[in-house]
Amino acid sequence: FSLTNLVASAIVSQGNSRFSKKLGETFNFSSLLGTTTRDYTQMNELHERYSSKGLVILGVPCNQFGHQENCKNEEILQSLKYVRPGNGFEPKFQLLEKVNVNGKDADPLFVFLREKLPFPSDDPTSLMTDPKCIIWSPVCRNDVAWNFEKFLIGPDGVPFKRYSRRFLTSDIEGDIKKLLSQAH
Repeated sequence: FSLTNLVASAIVSQGNSRFSKKLGETFNFSSLLGTTTRDYTQMNELHERYSSKGLVILGVPCNQFGHQENCKNEEILQSLKYVRPGNGFEPKFQLLEKVNVNGKDADPLFVFLREKLPFPSDDPTSLMTDPKCIIWSPVCRNDVAWNFEKFLIGPDGVPFKRYSRRFLTSDIEGDIKKLLSQAH
């Protein structure tokens, strides 16, 4: 898989040696969702605690859910800094360029993650709550239901667990600790 880094336009790819033997957390996000401040702040906290131990967090913007990430790629960081969360906020983890996570144009990374983890572990019946918001085709049972769904990927590159948007980002810490202890 390869995705483009939002800041440096560098390619982030599956075969990249920077990511081998690293624990990964990938999440789709928007900057205009009510939980943006909480989720971004908690991602920064996890990054600060565990990046030196091997955690790599990749934030992937997506506009497929209520058009809540309607900024252009070059506007996203400014939106985060001055609008939401605001107050000069800067993500400490990597932000990538905007992609689709569902439908025929879904990024291959999310196709892979959805195939390996077809539903969130904390909410196996999770579906999008408002069908009027579905703007992609085809619609599949394993689709990402909304922004801030999170995927935890083990150091071996195998997807470990998927969490719904309702699962607090900070509560992933236990699984991060578990995987990091197994890796060392």
